Amino acid sequence: MPALSSRPDPDSPLGKLMATLPQGGRVEWIGLRPARETAMIEVDAVEATAGAGLAGDRYKSGSGKRGITLIQAEHLPVIAALSGHAQVAPATLRRNLVVSGIPLVALKGRRFRIGELVLEGTESCDPCSRMEEALGAGGFNAMRGHGGLCARIVEGGTLRLGDTVQAL
Repeated sequence: MPALSSRPDPDSPLGKLMATLPQGGRVEWIGLRPARETAMIEVDAVEATAGAGLAGDRYKSGSGKRGITLIQAEHLPVIAALSGHAQVAPATLRRNLVVSGIPLVALKGRRFRIGELVLEGTESCDPCSRMEEALGAGGFNAMRGHGGLCARIVEGGTLRLGDTVQAL
């Protein structure tokens, strides 16, 4: 399997800085996309399958590198401000999880635990052209750099609201 990112040597000064996180995070919201261009379904808990995705989500099958998508709770007000809205509902952005307290960018290319699950950050979750429709003109650009993270499910289980997020 090819490297997920060009991380520095873990023993180098930069490698040590990149591995240090001040705190864990928390799952604030869970949503499922049952089909393309349909409303998301908000849930309190969902089953996650290793190498696949979340039960009831349209990305449940396939390569698994986009088995689950996450967005930073702290970025929601930024996206709202940049798109001219007072607030943006998580379902509008079509990510599976809203996570607070931990910088998702620091989890790209590494494994992390959310409750029972072990995930591996695979790539940035860049916005799609549908954000123009969802947020209005400029919505795509409002989300650039704030789209979140795609992850592969390494170990499945039940994912619940309030689960902690910890880098491994």
